[in-house]
Amino acid sequence: MHGGPATVEALLITGTVGVGKTTTARVIGEQLQKLGIPHAVIDLDELARGWPAPAEDPFNMELELTNLASVAKNYRAAGAMRVVVSGAVESRAAARKYESAMAMPMKLCRLKTDLELVRARLTERHVPGPDRDWHLRRSGELDLILDAGLDGDCVLVDPGLDAPTQVARRVMRAIGWAHSA
Repeated sequence: MHGGPATVEALLITGTVGVGKTTTARVIGEQLQKLGIPHAVIDLDELARGWPAPAEDPFNMELELTNLASVAKNYRAAGAMRVVVSGAVESRAAARKYESAMAMPMKLCRLKTDLELVRARLTERHVPGPDRDWHLRRSGELDLILDAGLDGDCVLVDPGLDAPTQVARRVMRAIGWAHSA
């Protein structure tokens, strides 16, 4: 076990649907646990899972931000030094809202790989029908939105076909948590 980090810090992992955000966040959490670093892993999809979403906020972003502020505060109070968040955050401006909600410095990492790999994962993950069709369509749409909305201060990692542990370690090195990995 290494000495723990001196400051509380968050990592937000974004990317298109099916690229591996949630899996990578979970594995980073496992790596931090092995190192004895107090942490939390938060899946933004779960914080926004409410129905119906308002017409003006179809992805429930406001609910997600409100829930994130509460959950992050609770994890900090419980001693978390690292907070790993996964979710589709479409722009640097939106990412600043998430950083503000968590009330801690946040690094932003985008997972980006070949859309054919993403679509193959989505085809395996979802049964044929409207849900799978939506995810397949959304993967390309969201990838273009992310291309336009994220600027140079976003760390880019290509998960390719690598094992989740390898991807997690690459992300940790890329954001400067290598001393932790």
